[in-house]
Order: sequence, then structure tokens, then C-alpha cells
Amino acid sequence: MSAVDLDGLRTWALLPASRFVGGNRVELLQGGDELFPRMVQAIGEARQEVWLATYIFQSDPAALRVAQALKDAAGRGVAVHVVVDGFGSMASLPALRQLLAGSGVQLEVFRPLDRWYAWLQPGQLRRLHQKLCACDGQQAFVGGVNLIDDRHDQNHGWGDTPRLDFSVALAGPLAASVQASIRAIWTRAHLGTSWRKEFRSVARGPRPFRQAVAVLRQLRNAAILTVPVSTAPVQAAFLVRDNLRQRRTIERSYVEAIRRAKVRIDLAVPYFYPGHSFMRALRQAARRGVTVRLLLQGKLDYRIAGLAARTLYDDLHTHGVRIFEYTPAFLHAKVAVVDHDWATVGSSNIDPLSLLLNLEANLVIRDADFAAALTQRFEQAVAVSAPVPGPAPGFMWSGWLRRGLVAWLANVYLRIAGITGRY
Repeated sequence: MSAVDLDGLRTWALLPASRFVGGNRVELLQGGDELFPRMVQAIGEARQEVWLATYIFQSDPAALRVAQALKDAAGRGVAVHVVVDGFGSMASLPALRQLLAGSGVQLEVFRPLDRWYAWLQPGQLRRLHQKLCACDGQQAFVGGVNLIDDRHDQNHGWGDTPRLDFSVALAGPLAASVQASIRAIWTRAHLGTSWRKEFRSVARGPRPFRQAVAVLRQLRNAAILTVPVSTAPVQAAFLVRDNLRQRRTIERSYVEAIRRAKVRIDLAVPYFYPGHSFMRALRQAARRGVTVRLLLQGKLDYRIAGLAARTLYDDLHTHGVRIFEYTPAFLHAKVAVVDHDWATVGSSNIDPLSLLLNLEANLVIRDADFAAALTQRFEQAVAVSAPVPGPAPGFMWSGWLRRGLVAWLANVYLRIAGITGRY
């Protein structure tokens, strides 16, 4: 093993490892067409509390059915808490507020952008990108599907073909961890909107300030919540990426799985611009004979992100990585299968925003049946995708120049966001 590999192993050894918990039931769901009816059913069955976090909460018919289920739950006495991102849901927030007003649903906005000066505040590039729902700590949903119709895109309007995306229906011990994570984010958003009110109350006595500090401590502890380890199937780990103690947890999980791979690595993600450790792990896996396939977006929603990924194609091809571009519709899935028993579904892209800035959540599942189900969906997507040809002769210089420019722009962006160091 080279010195570079040893350095990489020592680096990842310092980060929190995935903690697998048994006794869970999991089911793969494709798109909102499969997710939303199940979510509405779970919300309808809730008797105590419902917690929901999402980047986009649109006001189209599909999302409104979920909103109505939330209102109905609150109407029968269930404590319903919803947190949405201030940027992702900015366009639909007025309609959402009006819809939920007086219903008992407690709505909070993570980093709202309702004032012009909010754009200038530190941390505004760090968004809530999780897509989570938990009911009574018994049922949960984790994945990449926003609350928006599969055929509806905020920037490009309506289409005939649904975007490709996935979630997991989860029941068992890990559902409590999902619920605790949403509660922590909701509390963080609530503190952000009422912080000035809390400090005004300090003049009337120290108790409100002490309460605010206590909530902050709960938030910190919830980010590292674990439950007792069980050996019963299905083994799964709930991973979050935050700016507290879980900064590189999702990235570490990916890199470790890729380094252990013996047969195959299938990865689908719309935004792909990994850091050095991730790229090195993929190249080394392909060189040792592992079949590595990447399914990336061919129908671009953000052209700059797509061009950034394409600057890496030639380098990956030269190491034996196979690349496909999904063109039937927009690709929004963030999933991977390694060998025959490791799979992940979640909200995290493989780019600087997801790996270093945004709040993300992924579920990692060690189960052959689930991995087989996800592989089947991956194969169906690859079958209708376009294989990307290898590099043409003389690509080296132009490829290096393009990669150098993208890397420089990415580093500038990260420094603006307050991230320093090598990515």
C-alpha cells in the first residue's frame, strides 16, 4: 500500500464511522408516484407526532395532497412540525404559509431569504437539502425526493416523463434517529427566527436565555444520536452531514465502501464533482478489476454543474470507469450499490455543496435483497441511457485546462462559503 493510501486511511479513521442498527424493515420507492401515497398513509396513521424536512415544498397537486394530510393530522391532535429550506422553497412559501395558516401545523423556514440583507448573512450558501419524514418514531422516509410532482421542474416547467429519483420507506429502530434529526433541524430553524425575541426577553430575566442554550445542546446531541446495536436484519445506518460533528460522515461511508469493493460499483447522481479522496478511490477500484459504472445526468438542469462533471470524464475513462448519461428525463437520484450487499439512498450529491456545505441525509443498507432491488432499477435506467465514449486522441492538454478552471472556480466558491483546505 502506498504512502498516499496510508495517509487517506489515517484521515478517514479520524472521522465518525457508520453505525449499523439491525431490526429494520426497508422498501425501495421510486419517485413521488410511489413515495407520496405511502407518506400520506403514514401521516394518516400517526397518533402522536409527525416531523417533515424538505428542500422544496411545492404547491402543485402532488405536494398539496401531502400538505392536506399534514393539516388533517394536526386537526385530530397530532403534533405536526415541518421545516423547509428558505431558498429551495422560496417561490412557494407564500402559498404554503397561507395553506397551513390556522391548521396547527408548525412551519419553520431554514435560513429564510425574506429580506434583501439576508443574502449577505454568513452561511447562506449552506442549505437544508434533506428530504425526511418521520411518524411517531416508528415509520420514516429517507431519500432524494422533494415535495413536488415528478413531472414538474421549478426551472423548466412540466414534462411528460417523471424524473428519476428514489426514497426508502423505513420501519424499525432507525426511524427514531430520523425523527430526532428532523426535530434538531426544526429547532435550529425555530431558534434562528426567534433569536432576537429570546434575547429581548433576557432583560426580563435569565430563564429564556438558559432555555435557548439548553435547546442548542439538544441540537448538538441529536446530531450524534445512536440507538443500541442489534444483530437482527435488516442492518442499516442513518447518516447525516451537518456542520457540527458529522461533517464528512457521508463521504467517508462512500469512500470506505468503494475501497472495499471486490466486484462492482454502481453509482447514480445528478451532480458529480468529487474531492481527491473520492476520485482516487474510484480510480483504484477500477484499476484492481472492479466494474465501476457512473450514471450521470444527460438532460442538464444546471449547465455549469453538468459541464463540471464532464471535465472528469476523460480521466475516469482512462482508468476504466464506464460512464452513462441519463436522457429520458431529469436525473435526481442519489443512490449507489457496491458489490451485492451495500446500498445507499439519500439526498447527498457527490459535489462540494453536498459533501461540505449542505445539510444532507443518506440511509446505508447492508442487505442483499435491497441491493438487488436497487440494482434492477439501476439496470433499467442504464438501458435507456447513452454510454459516454472514451477520450479522443490529444485530449490531455485541453482536459487538464478545463479541469484546472473548474477546480479553481470550485475552490473560490468554497472559500466564499467559509470552507478552507484541500477538497
